[in-house]
Amino acid sequence: MAGLKPPFNEKDHFRGNRNASVQLVEYGDFECPHCGAAHPVLKEIEKKYNSQIVLIFRHFPLSEIHPYARMAAVASESASRQGKFWEMHDLIFENQDLLDRELLLRLARFIHMDTKAFQLDLENPELFEKVESDFESGILSGVNGTPSFYVNGDKYDGPYTFQSLAYALDQALQANL
Repeated sequence: MAGLKPPFNEKDHFRGNRNASVQLVEYGDFECPHCGAAHPVLKEIEKKYNSQIVLIFRHFPLSEIHPYARMAAVASESASRQGKFWEMHDLIFENQDLLDRELLLRLARFIHMDTKAFQLDLENPELFEKVESDFESGILSGVNGTPSFYVNGDKYDGPYTFQSLAYALDQALQANL
C-alpha cells in the first residue's frame, strides 16, 4: 500500500482540527470533473466530522488533459498569500466548468483579493514551485489519478462517496481510541 510522502506539514493547506487524530489528504486537480464531483462529498464529510479530522488539500494538476488546472492551482496559492486559499478553492470547484484566466480574476475580485498582486502571482515562479512540489509528493505517494485520498498516511482506494469515505474515517477514528 502506498504511503503519503511527505506527511502532513506546515506547507499544507488544511481545514479542521490541525491536531486531529485522523487526517484526510486529497490530491486534487481543479479542472478534473471527478474532483469536482468529490467536492460536495468532502463538504459533507467536513460537516459530519467537524473537529474530529483534519482535511488537507495538495495540488495534482493533470496539465496535459486539463489546460487550466495548473493556473487554477497557482491562483489558489496566490489566494493563500492573502489568507483566502479555501475561499478560492471552493469557488474554483463550484465554477470549474467555466475555468479560464478571466474566471480566476473574477473570483479574486469576488473574494476581495488585491487583484494587482493576484495577477503578478499568476506568473510567480515561487507559486509554480509550490504546485510542482505538491505534484512531486503525489508521485512519491503513488498518486495515479485525481482525486486521490490518503487516510492517516495510507492510500485510500475506495470510491469517493460519502458512505465509503465516512466508513474509512470511522475505522481510522476507532483505531485511534
